[in-house]
Amino acid sequence: MKITLEMLKEKGAVCEGLKEFKKRYGIEADYQEMLDVLSTDESISNNNRLSWVRWLMQKFGSLNTVKKVEGDLKVKFCFFAGSIEVTGKIFIEAGGYIEAGRYIKAGEFIKAGEFIKAGRYIEAGESIEAGGDYGIYVGLSIRISLKPEKAIVKSKEEPKNLLLGRWIKI
Repeated sequence: MKITLEMLKEKGAVCEGLKEFKKRYGIEADYQEMLDVLSTDESISNNNRLSWVRWLMQKFGSLNTVKKVEGDLKVKFCFFAGSIEVTGKIFIEAGGYIEAGRYIKAGEFIKAGEFIKAGRYIEAGESIEAGGDYGIYVGLSIRISLKPEKAIVKSKEEPKNLLLGRWIKI
């Protein structure tokens, strides 16, 4: 999906963000590419960038795309507008945040130093763990009437910090 400078203005982007967009991309950019750039370690270390990437996902929503990773995915931050599927044993081990517009699916483990969010569902063969005092949120982009059926977290162990969604034991 392409995002234009005009679209950002219409949705109320901050002036600093508009200037950065124009400088880096001109008048148009790919949505996921923007999320990837904004979620790099050096970009996130500037706290404004973290709020920008989360703002983009809130304003532009999810995509029907799937990011497939063979093996394990170890990152500090993971923001993907579509769905994430990883075949490795650890799946995602993030020092910071994991957020997907649609779903997150792992072979065995999902672990984040802070929060885990998914638009539809989260599934891991073993366990799902958010760090410290942070929560796990699933079903963010589902109508309330569908939440009992669709906003599901599946794993062997019940996540301790599940704040939104329903857990089902595998």
